[in-house]
Amino acid sequence: MKISVIGTGYVGLVTGTCFAAMGNTVICVDSDNEKIEKLKKGIVPIYEPGLDELVVENYKKGNLQFTTDIKEALDKTTILFIAVGTPMGEDGSADLRYVLDVAKSIGMLMTHAMIVVDKSTVPVGTAEKVKATIHEELKKRGITLKVAVVSNPEFLKEGAAVEDFMRPDRVIIGTDDEEALAVMKELYAPFTHSHERFIAMDIRSAEMTKYTANAMLATKISFMNEIANICERVGADVNMVRIGIGSDHRIGYSFIYPGVGYGGSCFPKDVQALIKTAKDYGYEPKVITAVEEVNNKQKLALVNKVVQRFGEDLTGKIFALWGLAFKPETDDMREAASITIVKELVKRNAYVKAYDPKATEQAKQCYLHDIKNIEYATSKYDALNDAEALLLVTEWKDFRSPDFDEIKKRLKNPVIFDGRNQYNIKKLQKDGFEVYQIGVGNVR
Repeated sequence: MKISVIGTGYVGLVTGTCFAAMGNTVICVDSDNEKIEKLKKGIVPIYEPGLDELVVENYKKGNLQFTTDIKEALDKTTILFIAVGTPMGEDGSADLRYVLDVAKSIGMLMTHAMIVVDKSTVPVGTAEKVKATIHEELKKRGITLKVAVVSNPEFLKEGAAVEDFMRPDRVIIGTDDEEALAVMKELYAPFTHSHERFIAMDIRSAEMTKYTANAMLATKISFMNEIANICERVGADVNMVRIGIGSDHRIGYSFIYPGVGYGGSCFPKDVQALIKTAKDYGYEPKVITAVEEVNNKQKLALVNKVVQRFGEDLTGKIFALWGLAFKPETDDMREAASITIVKELVKRNAYVKAYDPKATEQAKQCYLHDIKNIEYATSKYDALNDAEALLLVTEWKDFRSPDFDEIKKRLKNPVIFDGRNQYNIKKLQKDGFEVYQIGVGNVR
């Protein structure tokens, strides 16, 4: 099939590349000329395991093309995916300006019937707005062309996006057009042939499904962090509690790991957007609102432990921080707990030495570029030099089994604030470490 994808971020680039890998002809479009030129040279602007190789391989084959010319893409394809950003507005709503700008361009430039697919995470009712925008532009041109608008929400985990796309646990298609549904089913057939995961529904339900899924996962995280905070106060061990409840198949082990809160491009934005949608329709979503409130407080969990141990005034004290990305296997720092932690430490006059395997440049250029009391180490152990303590923020594999003798030798004090409960606290205590974890009876 001949496909165009508008937007070359995480979702757009992964979507286009994976479709190309199945033999489709795919044109990826982006307004950023520098990004497009880099992609033509095999330089992928994001870190996503396995993506680089697929981009280079399929570009060389001719299955994957890159351009800034949306008209070229419209002329040569019959299925167009909208995969542009939907940033959070000041009121928490999803900003649809980029989605609707694409819709306007489609209406202005299309020359034949198209299937337009909303791949971006968008609020309920967006497909109707996209369709109306396209038809408005067609009317201005005095022409009539068939346009089927489809909702196809993505469920990709950063760090495993390629694998998730290639082997999806479900493909959701929302449409009222039988012909478009048949085309989408054929398009996704190579990804679902070994197991039936294709789910068709109405457009509004498809749009709602994405927000509901992310809100549910965010709820599990915030709930477990709430339990962790209670465990600390009653002297229980949340790690044991997690095993105890996770063994119940109705609950399971996924997303019940306590930590310093969720971040990334999806959960924070989508939870707020769902809250805003509910309020727009006259409903007060108390549970989902509480999920967000708990998460915002949880990002301060490690800082609170540092203050409890070293005092409110951290002047002259250096802290090592392992992990800047919001999760392992990505360089994405959007809404990362590390941002809050660094800023709160620096606000108390501390100095931070940070190390991350992939996200250092993101921190330098974007998220922490205005922070003066921070330096970036080139290795995890170098970050420890002269530091009062180590703060583990992101659970990269490289941090899971470090050389604790080396850690002890380099730190001024053998103190670890384990924000992801990665380490054997009892063993480390026997080895002379002072260890603080989330939800392990540190606060009485």
